[in-house]
Amino acid sequence: MKKITLLFVSLILFYSCLDSDNDAPNLAYQILPIDEYTTPDSFTFGQRDTIKLKYSLPNGCYYFDDIYYEYQDTARVVAIRSIRDLDAVCTEAVVQYDYDLIVTATQAEDYLFKFYKGEDANGDSIFEEVVVPVN
Repeated sequence: MKKITLLFVSLILFYSCLDSDNDAPNLAYQILPIDEYTTPDSFTFGQRDTIKLKYSLPNGCYYFDDIYYEYQDTARVVAIRSIRDLDAVCTEAVVQYDYDLIVTATQAEDYLFKFYKGEDANGDSIFEEVVVPVN
């Protein structure tokens, strides 16, 4: 009986010493629109070229994560993937950044770029489309 009591007390003591505070950051991914873009007049097959992007972070709780770049046959969907700190006190400053997207023309067909511009009143995604021919 003493061994069971000792085991029970040990488990309670061990459990009470565990850190129950969740120190993990409370983050969320969010897709942001492209403010402006500049595409080349054409691509040369097998060569690299640059698409210049401008995007804005809505406030101080947003951080750039990566470019969202999705292949859809000959089309490419482009947007900004950001991380939002859900627990931080945010500054209200909107800051615009530039990003150079390097693209290698690996297809002989023309490229259709769909730049994400946000959502409409119904929650549907809005895209601006640009065709870049391949020489």
